Amino acid sequence: MLQLSWGLKALFSTAFLPVLARISFIGAVFLFAFYATSRRHSALRLLAIVLLAPLASMATFIVAEWPNIGPYLAKTAGAAAFVVLTVVAWICGLTAASIALRFERKARERAERAVAESEKIALERSLLDARLRLLQAQIEPHFLFNTLANVQALVEAGSPNAAPVLRHLINYLRAAGPHLADADATLGRELHLVEAYLALMRMRMPDRLEYTLSVAPELSGLRFPAMALLTLVENAVRHGIDPTTDGGRIDVGATRDHATGAVNVWVADTGAGMPESAAPGAGLANVRARLRATFGETARLDLHEVAPHGVRAECHFTAREIECSPSLP
Repeated sequence: MLQLSWGLKALFSTAFLPVLARISFIGAVFLFAFYATSRRHSALRLLAIVLLAPLASMATFIVAEWPNIGPYLAKTAGAAAFVVLTVVAWICGLTAASIALRFERKARERAERAVAESEKIALERSLLDARLRLLQAQIEPHFLFNTLANVQALVEAGSPNAAPVLRHLINYLRAAGPHLADADATLGRELHLVEAYLALMRMRMPDRLEYTLSVAPELSGLRFPAMALLTLVENAVRHGIDPTTDGGRIDVGATRDHATGAVNVWVADTGAGMPESAAPGAGLANVRARLRATFGETARLDLHEVAPHGVRAECHFTAREIECSPSLP
């Protein structure tokens, strides 16, 4: 604005301050009109600048030359000054408005992209929650029916352990019930349920089942899909220990590479092993799907044979965050 005022001053050989005052007034009128029409189409906002330029220029001449505005504009020099000021107002006003519209458009596009990204994240989170709930609904009946079938077998066999096992089962289900559909499950809570389940299974077959739990306390607060670890342990009991007369041992553990954040959670048994004709069951497919849904596509579940017999199931994923304290509920 100062440079423009100096240019007009040199062109018409007039004082600097009056020229600066005229330019400032025209600029203020344009600025008011530009923001007053902010809800209008861009073309209408530019049209407002075009229409206001001669009116604002005339207003400055009326104020400066009153009451001799008529004779002043009748002169060639006065008319030329008005035309030049109007043309300059058009050029500068339209240029500034076009630049401002471009910045507004870019800012609006950034805001729209941010809103769209936020809605996308919210939708993905909703889909993930729905997917996890569906997978949990598939796991819960599988676990409950198998456990109740074990109690039924003890009752039908007349085992003296039937009543204590049933009592422990009731206590277990009472403790596990609130966590069956826990979307914020942790490895510590899962180990708590696994330990209760293995204690229950050991009562059913005290001479054929041993187990160990080896997890560092600092991993207890690590996020982990609800019931996923229990599914692996249940498979180890059902397909590894149960089919053998000598039984075996189940080892549950977890380690974390602090440099990379990679976590390995495993369930290993010394039971019957994997038959060559065995096909992957729904439980393992479910665990794989829930690991990917929770930790991303790089998460995986691997099965390995254990010498001389047995199976080791390993969950590999990258720990993103510690969401809870290490203490167990």
